[in-house]
Amino acid sequence: MRDGWDSVFRGAAALDGMPDRVRVVKIRCGADIKPQPITWLWPGWLPAGKLTILAGAAGTGKTTLALALAAVITNGGRWPDGVPSRTTGNVLIWSSEDVADDTLVPRLLASGANLGRCHFIEGIAQNGQSVPFDPSQDIVELHRAAQVIGGVSLLLIDPIVSAVAGDMHRANDVRRSLQAVVDFADAHGCAVIGITHFAKGGAGRAPQDRVIGSQAFGALARMVLVAAKEEGSGRRVLARAKSNIALDDGGVAYSIEAVTLGGGIEATHAVWDGTIEGTAREILGSVEYVEDDAGEEQQDAEQFLRGLLTDGPVPTKQIKADALGAGYSWRTIERAKRDLGIEAIKAGMKVGWEWHLPKTAKNAEDRHTN
Repeated sequence: MRDGWDSVFRGAAALDGMPDRVRVVKIRCGADIKPQPITWLWPGWLPAGKLTILAGAAGTGKTTLALALAAVITNGGRWPDGVPSRTTGNVLIWSSEDVADDTLVPRLLASGANLGRCHFIEGIAQNGQSVPFDPSQDIVELHRAAQVIGGVSLLLIDPIVSAVAGDMHRANDVRRSLQAVVDFADAHGCAVIGITHFAKGGAGRAPQDRVIGSQAFGALARMVLVAAKEEGSGRRVLARAKSNIALDDGGVAYSIEAVTLGGGIEATHAVWDGTIEGTAREILGSVEYVEDDAGEEQQDAEQFLRGLLTDGPVPTKQIKADALGAGYSWRTIERAKRDLGIEAIKAGMKVGWEWHLPKTAKNAEDRHTN
């Protein structure tokens, strides 16, 4: 058998220099490939040179959230998890849903952006006339525009489905159209954030599968971020639903607040509220899930956690095992954790995360016992 394969290899080698119509498999030795590190804008969250999808239900403030990230890039500020930005750069923004002068620019100002590094795609000059920019066919022209402004660190497309020529539910149409966006990111070493919506009725499903349209959106993206809002409150969460280049768990909490700028201009901006542990499904479930039995199971879960943590911190893995063994859903435990103000603290590489009961909750438990 080996002699047979050797003859095939010799035959393929002999074809070197033959006309282009001869098709030969090209093989590259791993020893000849120089490994390269991933370049991050926001470490672990927003990779340069890659496509990132930001998805969520209506009302989660996805555009405001994306503009807050853009602001960090333009002014070298801090990312939502407190990590300082290592570089500053230009941002290109295209939106089919919002107007730059009365919506996008005020939000950028409210987020502290350097407007000198923010650029808006308004159209295409063609034969002396201006026609609307179409992401599905004008990416080639965008390469020239990126060079004119001196490079770009982030391209924001809102919504990403506008970059698809054809049916957004057909994988082939999505892959063919978004490949141009992926190539743009790679050519300029910039991050691309494509904003999109959740499909209706998807609560409880795997977050990546809730992205509207073909699953090719999530497949082509190297990072999928998901956002959700808690009903009846302003609390929102952002989580990593998919990543094949970094960890895919953990999240950050945030809220959308209004602010009045100079001249009486009203705008909104994102306010970060700390990091969250857990998978994307758990994080989204903690704000989207509503108990059928109004409060009774929630109160039981709070009592369960108080009893478990009264004597000191307990590893998250142990809490999860004990909670499931007692018949509680993890969503209920997460809500009880939040309502009690329980803190999750990293105790070290070997121990991992631990939950700490705040002193106020301990005192309440003592009074209840007395």
